[in-house]
Amino acid sequence: MVTDRAPTEIDEAGRHWLRVKGVTGFPREARDGYFPRHGVTRPAATTEADLPAVDRGREDALPADAETVADADRLALETTYLSGKWLIERPPETVDELWEGVVDDVAAERFWDAKVTTLAGCEAFGETDHAVLVFTPNYFDREDVDRVRRRLREAHGVTEAIRYRPDVYTLDGAHEERLGGLTDSAASRFRA
Repeated sequence: MVTDRAPTEIDEAGRHWLRVKGVTGFPREARDGYFPRHGVTRPAATTEADLPAVDRGREDALPADAETVADADRLALETTYLSGKWLIERPPETVDELWEGVVDDVAAERFWDAKVTTLAGCEAFGETDHAVLVFTPNYFDREDVDRVRRRLREAHGVTEAIRYRPDVYTLDGAHEERLGGLTDSAASRFRA
C-alpha cells in the first residue's frame, strides 16, 4: 500500500485524496519506464499529426459538438496537458481492495498513475462512493487508453461502464469559454 492506512481509514480534515506518488515518484512525467514499455508518445513529443480523430458521424456520443471536442484536443496539444483518467466509483466495502490492486499495477508500470478519494474526501465532497482515478499520460494514444481499460476489466473486475475524462477538460479560468460544456464534471471523451 501507499500508506499504512487504506483510503477508507483516512479521515483527517483536508486530506481528500490518496495518491500513488509514494510508490512511483513525482511528477508523473518522470516515470520514464512507462512510455517505452507501452509504446506511448511523451506529451512533449506529441505533434499535430497525433491529434485524435473526432468521429463526426457519432456526435451523439461526444460530450460536446465535434468542433468543441477537436478544439479541446488542440488546446491539450498546445499546453501539452495530455493526461486523462478512467473514473471508477466504489463503495467503502470494496474500494480498499481495488485500490491495493491499482497501486500494485502502478508500481509494476502497468498503469501510469492513480489516486483515490479518502474517507475525508468522500465526506467533504458529499459522496458515499469513493472515486478511483486511473491515469494515462497521453489520451491521444487511444491504444494505451483502451489497454488500461482492458486491464481494469480483466484484472480488477471493473466490468461496469466507466468514463474517461481528459485532464484538459478540467482547466480553469481562461480556457473555460473555449471548452464550453466540456468543463462540466460529467463530460467525458470515452466511455467503455
